Amino acid sequence: MPESPVRTTQDLPPALLERRFDLRDEAATLAFGERFAHAIDAIRQHASHSSSERFHGLQVQLIGDLGAGKTTLVRATLRALGHAGRVKSPTYTLVEPYSLVIESGPLDVYHFDLYRFADPAEWADAGFREYFDAGAVCLVEWPQQAGGLLGVPDLEFTLSLPDEGTSIDEGRVLTARAFSETGKSCLERC
Repeated sequence: MPESPVRTTQDLPPALLERRFDLRDEAATLAFGERFAHAIDAIRQHASHSSSERFHGLQVQLIGDLGAGKTTLVRATLRALGHAGRVKSPTYTLVEPYSLVIESGPLDVYHFDLYRFADPAEWADAGFREYFDAGAVCLVEWPQQAGGLLGVPDLEFTLSLPDEGTSIDEGRVLTARAFSETGKSCLERC
């Protein structure tokens, strides 16, 4: 198992947009999750009203050490999208599906946790590609465990502890990077 795999960005193109969010406490993480959920709904609504655009889905890769807040952020996003049931970490199931109805219409969200993968081939063998081609929102924890098989995400959220001497001394820092126009549009609304 990885102790704390670090993904290098050498294999990713330059980000179209990068933003930093200081998440001082859990309440700030929950608030960001809510803004992110509203952004997802807004870009889907925009796409449904545009004759030239269509929502093709959103791949969000969540990077961070154990306990960094990845699942907390996913839970906050799902709650803000209207999921009222339990949100459990898919550490053992690998993926948890959610079928939601939001203002912009039906939405499938898949929450992946690839922490237990020892080899990128396990991702391919699991048959997860179809989830990413279905116009859904795919939230992927530990994406580095799939090697380069996931491709370039629409968004990458990296959660880390704040550096010493910064404006916050507790909580987390969320560095968000957009690699597609859809991701950029979503991040601009957060």
